[in-house]
Amino acid sequence: MQAKQFGNDFLWGVAISALQNEGGYNTDGRGLSIWEAFARRQGKIKGGDKPYNACDFYYRYKDDLLLVKALGFKVFRFSVSWSRILPEGIGRTNKEGIAFYNKVIDECLQLGLVPYVTLYHWDIPQALEKEGGWASHQLLKWFGRFVTVCAEEFGDRVKDWIVINEPMGFTSLGYMIGKHAPGKIGLDYFLPAVHNAAMAQAEGGRILRHLVAKAHIGTSFSCSEVIPNSTREVDVQAANRADILLNRLFIEPSLGMGYPQDANFAFLDKLMLHNKAWKYKDRMAFDFDFIGIQNYFALTVKHNALIPYLQA
Repeated sequence: MQAKQFGNDFLWGVAISALQNEGGYNTDGRGLSIWEAFARRQGKIKGGDKPYNACDFYYRYKDDLLLVKALGFKVFRFSVSWSRILPEGIGRTNKEGIAFYNKVIDECLQLGLVPYVTLYHWDIPQALEKEGGWASHQLLKWFGRFVTVCAEEFGDRVKDWIVINEPMGFTSLGYMIGKHAPGKIGLDYFLPAVHNAAMAQAEGGRILRHLVAKAHIGTSFSCSEVIPNSTREVDVQAANRADILLNRLFIEPSLGMGYPQDANFAFLDKLMLHNKAWKYKDRMAFDFDFIGIQNYFALTVKHNALIPYLQA
């Protein structure tokens, strides 16, 4: 398939995230995120690397945006570092951090690039993680403050927003199996983190709708085709459980459907009971203008009784 077949109104773009690209981790008043703290723990990052400099976008953004323009792209998607805007996660704002994103936005507009802003890309401030992070009952208050600041500071020029990037990724990797920051392990962290993320993506949308005129609001999921390893019923059921966890767990609540229902997946019962989720069905729903889908690979799934709950 050729690019021209997508049509003239199809927007081609590139995307970065704050932590993976900015660098300047302790520059101009920025606070620490969970990733700086996680990277300092021995053995957590291959080779002991740390996200201190990354691609140096904080200092090279003008050159980088010129390259984006030169390549013929129309859209530049970037995420906002929560720690750069609110160094303690809540409370005082960091004027230097806000000024940086204003410069990036203005540079995009000057070059004819449409800025798409992702509000959360896996980098909650370490100050908030000490209070429980995404597993905390205070998360919605914290996140609401962050979204409000971004909307008020950037909403006059930014109309295209992505509330959360890949909630299944950061809740499972960070709050269930501990492979990513903040390195938490177990359902006691995962269940509230999932529920908070499901509500936060809707609440973030409502805040943007209220504060930003003519906002184009979406959220983003990583989805994969899930294929049973065989036609055996146990493999088919295992693939269905994986599909629920990887593809449906956050999309369906955002559409007003609540969490997925499946009698063969005990995890869903725990999720519902732990969070009293039936009380929050409406709060998890929001009429997004678009849903972003990121697809990396397909998955072949077979039954494995040794893996708790998922059994796949």
